[in-house]
Amino acid sequence: MQSRPSTDLPPVSTAYNGKDRNAFLFGWNPQAELWNGRLAMIGFTAYLLWDLAGYSVARDILHLVG
Repeated sequence: MQSRPSTDLPPVSTAYNGKDRNAFLFGWNPQAELWNGRLAMIGFTAYLLWDLAGYSVARDILHLVG
């Protein structure tokens, strides 16, 4: 097994299917799935902060805390 210097490594590309991975594109494409996950995590975090502030809807409806 040969080791090669780090300068011989191929360049890291941000392109996916020939387009920028962070581009905000509409339709059924890999970029939409990335943005969907990012926005879902923002929403989940926002709800957790809202819940910790004492404004929980699910906790009040389901009577999870006595």
